[in-house]
Amino acid sequence: MSENKAPHVAKFVYDFTEGNKDLKDLLGGKGANLAEMTNLGLPVPPGFTITTEACKVYLESGEEPAALRDEVSAHLDALESGMGKKLGQADNPLLVSVRSGAKFSMPGMMDTVLNIGLSDKSVQGLAKQAGDERFAWDSYRRLIQMFGKTVLGVEGDLFEEALDKAKDAKKVKVDTDLEAADLKKLVTAFKKIVKKEAGRDFPQDPREQMDLAIKAVFESWNGDRAKLYRRQERIPHDLGTAVNVCSMVFGNLGPDSGTGVAFTRDPASGHQGVYGDYLQNAQGEDVVAGIRNTVPLAELEQIDKKSYDQLMRIMETLENHYKDLCDIEFTIERGQLWMLQTRVGKRTAGAAFRIATQLVDQGLIDETEALQRVTGAQLAQLMFPRFDEGAKVEQVGRGIAASPGAAVGKAVFDSYTAVKWSRSGEKVILVRRETNPDDLDGMIAAEGILTSRGGKTSHAAVVARGMGKTCVCGAEELEVDTKRRRMTVPGGHVVEEGDVISIDGSTGKVYLGEVPVVPSPVVEYFEGRMHPGADDADELVEAVHRMMAFADRKRRLRVRANADNAEDALRARRFGAQGIGLCRTEHMFLGERREMVEKLILADTEEEREAALTELLPLQKKDFVELFEAMDGLPVTIRLLDPPLHEFLPDITELSVRVALAESRQEPHENDLRLLQAVHRLHEQNPMLGLRGVRLGLVIPGLFSMQVRAIAEAAAERKAAKGDPRAEVMIPLVGTVQELEIVRDEADKVIAEVQAATGTELKLAIGTMIELPRAALTAGQIAEAAEFFSFGTNDLTQTVWGFSRDDVEASFFTAYLEKGIFGVSPFETIDKDGVGSLVKAAAEAGRRTRPDLKLGVCGEHGGDPESVHFFHEAGLDYVSCSPFRIPVARLEAGRAATQSAGSDHR
Repeated sequence: MSENKAPHVAKFVYDFTEGNKDLKDLLGGKGANLAEMTNLGLPVPPGFTITTEACKVYLESGEEPAALRDEVSAHLDALESGMGKKLGQADNPLLVSVRSGAKFSMPGMMDTVLNIGLSDKSVQGLAKQAGDERFAWDSYRRLIQMFGKTVLGVEGDLFEEALDKAKDAKKVKVDTDLEAADLKKLVTAFKKIVKKEAGRDFPQDPREQMDLAIKAVFESWNGDRAKLYRRQERIPHDLGTAVNVCSMVFGNLGPDSGTGVAFTRDPASGHQGVYGDYLQNAQGEDVVAGIRNTVPLAELEQIDKKSYDQLMRIMETLENHYKDLCDIEFTIERGQLWMLQTRVGKRTAGAAFRIATQLVDQGLIDETEALQRVTGAQLAQLMFPRFDEGAKVEQVGRGIAASPGAAVGKAVFDSYTAVKWSRSGEKVILVRRETNPDDLDGMIAAEGILTSRGGKTSHAAVVARGMGKTCVCGAEELEVDTKRRRMTVPGGHVVEEGDVISIDGSTGKVYLGEVPVVPSPVVEYFEGRMHPGADDADELVEAVHRMMAFADRKRRLRVRANADNAEDALRARRFGAQGIGLCRTEHMFLGERREMVEKLILADTEEEREAALTELLPLQKKDFVELFEAMDGLPVTIRLLDPPLHEFLPDITELSVRVALAESRQEPHENDLRLLQAVHRLHEQNPMLGLRGVRLGLVIPGLFSMQVRAIAEAAAERKAAKGDPRAEVMIPLVGTVQELEIVRDEADKVIAEVQAATGTELKLAIGTMIELPRAALTAGQIAEAAEFFSFGTNDLTQTVWGFSRDDVEASFFTAYLEKGIFGVSPFETIDKDGVGSLVKAAAEAGRRTRPDLKLGVCGEHGGDPESVHFFHEAGLDYVSCSPFRIPVARLEAGRAATQSAGSDHR
């Protein structure tokens, strides 16, 4: 007898007692962590979470799931029963907050509404319940303000202006100085604003307030600022947000109440201690908005020692439980501590490395997990320059060091100007009293952010840290006037829009003018000028050293450099390069040698061409000797001449003018005329798809032979000097195996001749670049004549997409990124579905033909963190990138090798 199973019914609402921290996909980060804290027995106000699945249904259909209202009603009934109150009832009202909560933290990007349930009737009951009329009316005006802006779409500045008028009329500076009577009038003014701007009255029905707020949170997932933030942070657009409905606790009930944000470690430095902000007589939004300046969390010990001690114990519990830096939001209601949120906290790059090693030393995590807590992008940030402490500077202010870095730019006072000037090539610093989510595009465009209000937990600080953007907050001595587009500094000096300023996110210092920069200590470490364990090495260098050492022990992918001369090769070797993956020989033909190439191009006879090649040969040989010496014992992959020949000739317009002027003046111009004729002869409509790469070697006799001879003779010379040259010859732009076979036969003959002439045995590997779709599709055939493949992903991306990189990035890529067609440029991170599938297919086909085929990549994708993980998965042997990106590639190769499923520390 078969068992009858009930059909699966989607569950759209979970009580905080039902979930846990591992349900972030369903409950969002905030809901999952509220449930986890509830499970741990921490003081969390009761509530429930509406799942991301409900949001997805709403966004796809425009309507809530049919079952959602009944589920919400059932959970609301249970909440009311447990609290002994009814939502919005007149005499003893239950109030709730409705807050967003996506899987990944998106601070300030989506909507929150507090104090839902207040109305003209229930505000009286709240006043009686709390014994504080001022508190009740303050809570009511906050609800109307937040609801009007986030749910009804009323311009937020209208409420701010009305609030400023109320303070001016009372002759006070801060809203806490307004009395109950003032706030009653403000509520009336706010309701009039809603009626005028939204075309409807502020809703008095508490359930209508809650339902509309839930829909507004759903819709805020697709708000402009949320989409922009997701693109910036590479968060998928199809996740949706959960909605958390939580019973209200009040931090604005007087001096024995307050709200705050705490970190279990300093998110800027990683140091252990008491870090965070606290604000008495306030609700949570006041802290992150930076409207009133907070006090350091440590001062809570003097204000309310009982709550402070309890908070310290909870913070220790959470850090040990999550095994990471935790970011905590809390409220104290008349001496009672409540936990409103926790999450694994965003941190600066330096803090990430320090915290990872600290947690290993404390035995909370192992080295494999520590490697997942840091990223190549963070390492790249640490390699940026810093201000020269010895320079003559004019310091004009100091704020809170919210996000490190050295930023220099022209002061601008709104996001629109920041974006506009940045797109014109200007470097800018966005200066605001405080930022809000609407400033996101300006924050992205700016080199750094400076605010006169707020602390380490303000919107500006949290978002800047997440983006790795330099930020100084709470520089109170600076008077920012955004309307007049100016900033007044101590002493009366005025910084006008367009004046250059410098901000130091590591110290909080603000300077007039441009401060010179010096290399970072991390770069000095990679250069060998700072040694871990030495007296002058700071703990950051020690932490980076430990993570790099572990990554190097674990990684399978080797890391080579793109380098064209001995100087770059030596630097690359100091940075940890294990060879050269791409030496572009065309870079050796510039400067004084350009004239020699001109002779080759202008050669009318075989004798002239041979003379030109003979002149170039010893110079090429010298270049290769220097490279082999710099990379002794390591492989050096040399790409034969690749670009179109016309790139070595003068500009056609400039040359035409020269010839015309010479003719008009009856001056000798025979050589220029020959050059002009050659330019016209070699002109191509699309030179990137024309006479270049292997095609040059096939149509210009002796060109590739000269280069191969120079490589072979240089290798022989180094071997005679007891060196260990490991040369690899790479043929570019091959599309068919026949091209490679012809060039290879020619190369083998030259190598044999050099061996015979020098008496030296030479082992020169010969391979090709895979940079054309046809080469990738016929890789099995090409591998018959190639000992290695190096994927030229720059050109492969161009040819797969049909993009000319030099043109499209300036013309329409911005629109593609803004419209979400690209999450990121395919020239920055490899297109796994298109270009990546060709790379995988070519790698597999090549190794079927030649199992020992060596595989690498030499496009700039070789240094991109996300792309490195792809190349590891695709089975490549090495990546090659510019010298500066070598440490990043090394770290990411280690992370790829130890990647643990489900590990997420975004």
